[in-house]
Amino acid sequence: MAHAKPDLNTLLADAGGSTRKRQVRPVEHKPASQPSREGTAPITAHFPKEVRNQLKILAVEQDQTMHGLIAEALNDLFAKYGKPELAPATEPRNVQK
Repeated sequence: MAHAKPDLNTLLADAGGSTRKRQVRPVEHKPASQPSREGTAPITAHFPKEVRNQLKILAVEQDQTMHGLIAEALNDLFAKYGKPELAPATEPRNVQK
């Protein structure tokens, strides 16, 4: 049976002879990732700030999200090279326009 690790602060306080009472906070376990991200993987690229700014402006002008515009661009690239257009055009549920 696995034992919980002792709280380092409590051990140090006890070893130092502290008379203060410490409140024990329950440990909250958060899921490793958001459910809406299940089955997805991040795609990261670094560009000058002006590229991001222009993408944000275009998203507002087109009443879309940056995610939607990037998906559209990826699908255009895939089509250009004869690959299936796999980038989902729909936004994750938690994104607001």
